[in-house]
Amino acid sequence: MTIADAKYDVGGVVYDRPFKIRRMNHFGISVDDTGEAVKFYRDVLGFVVSDTLDTAKHDPGPWLDGVPDTNIYFTRHNSDHHTFVIMPRPWADHAEKPPREDITINQITWQAGSLREVVEARKWLDSLGQKIDRYGRDPGSNWHTYFPDPTGHCNELEYGIEQVGWDGLSKPEAMWPWAQGHPDLPYKAEVTEIADAVADGVDITSGYRWEDDLPKSYDVGGVLLARPFKPVRIGPASLFVEDFPAAEEFYTRRLGLTISEEVEVLGHRVIFLRANTEHHSLTLLPLELRSKLGVREDSTLLSFGVQVGSYAQLRAAKAFLEEKGFSFIDLPQELYTGIDYALHVVSPDGNVIQLYYYMEQVGWDGRTRPVDQRRRVEPGVWPENIESQSDTYGGETFWGPLG
Repeated sequence: MTIADAKYDVGGVVYDRPFKIRRMNHFGISVDDTGEAVKFYRDVLGFVVSDTLDTAKHDPGPWLDGVPDTNIYFTRHNSDHHTFVIMPRPWADHAEKPPREDITINQITWQAGSLREVVEARKWLDSLGQKIDRYGRDPGSNWHTYFPDPTGHCNELEYGIEQVGWDGLSKPEAMWPWAQGHPDLPYKAEVTEIADAVADGVDITSGYRWEDDLPKSYDVGGVLLARPFKPVRIGPASLFVEDFPAAEEFYTRRLGLTISEEVEVLGHRVIFLRANTEHHSLTLLPLELRSKLGVREDSTLLSFGVQVGSYAQLRAAKAFLEEKGFSFIDLPQELYTGIDYALHVVSPDGNVIQLYYYMEQVGWDGRTRPVDQRRRVEPGVWPENIESQSDTYGGETFWGPLG
């Protein structure tokens, strides 16, 4: 029996690999000035800082010379310790140098269902000759395995990310579970780790807590917030890849993502891949398309998606961002197939953030909505309200509260 014929027990269910990706868990970018970048993602978009890690403290060296802010910012939109990470690019390039100068993505993180899946995935990937960058545990408590795709983008498979509760406190630095390597299984529960920390005299209430002192005057679903919208889900990520067939093979055969749909854009094939019921969490585009679209040439990231809570919030976000002077770019509608209304705002660090409220959901039969049954969107026209569809507000749910 070949590796291709092998089957694996994943929680009592048979799969072609010893893990099953459930969702995109978090995403990271590398920027020249994290302090300036975080002002946009925190103050404008509404991500909450859950922790900072000063690379000058943990990994000092000449690679930090001239870096205006040496902090890594872990930010979140929900109770996960981090869903969007902002790293100083000089440090990130020193720590794990990407093979291309235009790779500004420092991680694409996928969530599996158990610690066993993460450990067995690493062993399986290694048996296939997959390069493994590192594995273990970092701030955020999630056990992980890092490995690159064939075009140099760093992927992470993780399980067990720390949850931040109503008090907004993250684990104190004394409890950061640094680990290089995976444990023997089964491993102790997090509740046991916390009890051990208390027994050791650690003040478990001494962790980081960021307080939002911005004025809160916008009515968002009946809650006063500092902006007229709330991020409720992250993704999709849209990537330019140099070797398109190799990237497609990696994300489908190796990671197990499913191609939901493919389109042609300016003569090039583009594919949309999903991990769960969402139309897509990842879009792959050939590198040749980058110059044709007229987007920045110094990054392989076309855009990163942030879903807001409603269509009304999306319209309000448009007015809010326009009032603050941010610029938008127009992209062919085919590039966000499965999404109807969307904004593509350019952040001060040059990244494009795709804001949307709706993503098509795929059911048990694996079929996407027929093209002739999708909502027709006229570019630049934003009705005050729109008709519902069968999967409006479907998919991953934000449990709240909004703020």
